[in-house]
Amino acid sequence: MTLAPLPIVMLEPLVRAAFLEDLGRAGDITTAAIVPADLCEAMVLCSRQTGVVAGLDLAMLAFRLIDPSLEFAVQRADGSAVRPGDVIASVSGPARGLLTAERTALNFLCHLSGIASATRQVVEAVQQYPAHIVCTRKTTPGLRAVEKYAVRAGGGSNHRFGLDDAVLIKDNHIAVAGSLRTAIERARAHCGHMVKIEVEVDTLDQLEEALKTGVDAVLLDNMMPETLALAVAMVGGRAITEASGRVTPETAPAIASTGVDLISIGWLTHSAPILDIGLDHAGQGG
Repeated sequence: MTLAPLPIVMLEPLVRAAFLEDLGRAGDITTAAIVPADLCEAMVLCSRQTGVVAGLDLAMLAFRLIDPSLEFAVQRADGSAVRPGDVIASVSGPARGLLTAERTALNFLCHLSGIASATRQVVEAVQQYPAHIVCTRKTTPGLRAVEKYAVRAGGGSNHRFGLDDAVLIKDNHIAVAGSLRTAIERARAHCGHMVKIEVEVDTLDQLEEALKTGVDAVLLDNMMPETLALAVAMVGGRAITEASGRVTPETAPAIASTGVDLISIGWLTHSAPILDIGLDHAGQGG
């Protein structure tokens, strides 16, 4: 599947906010003091680890917002696998702009590439099964769209983007409603026919009740593989099955082998380690 880029209009406010935070009240006083205004340099964004690239449009914006004359050329597009020493992109032009934009560009690129890399690792772990790896709403405030994009760059898929695009009835909703059936019936009465309804269940008894009431998807939370297999058999294709809880690249194959449709993982967006990428002089990269 082709990875569709996010519109620049979505990305630019994120980069501008990062620069407002970083430049403060006086700008980059270190670079202004040390680097001649007419000095030009050529540098490369170079991977120092094995992983998957994501976030190049944000990095490019960072350089060009600081200095529109900077030239940015991509060698490894988002979604590409990289190894240590691979040049991801080159950037050249006034040295002051290069150095001032460096950290903001790398913050976005390293963070999103880390998410893409972690996603790819889990996707590859379950590639012999039909299950899709999906992310959750456990995202960095303000960065949800780009973090979910990074999951797609890594070969994963997205769960709902917010509270307004699907119904997910969780344990606290059920507790407040008084019963699982009441919660489902209230959700169906409130939402239009275009809105999908998913319910979180912890036991096979809850699953049976959800199926009798009728839902579009069931979130099978923290079930062992043996129980997941029984749950998938109970559903029998009447709803989408999603497994969550304690998912790692090591545990994912056993979960996927149960026949679930989706495996959702929160840590992909809230705890994935960065991919180490550096900005080096052109002669150092590659």
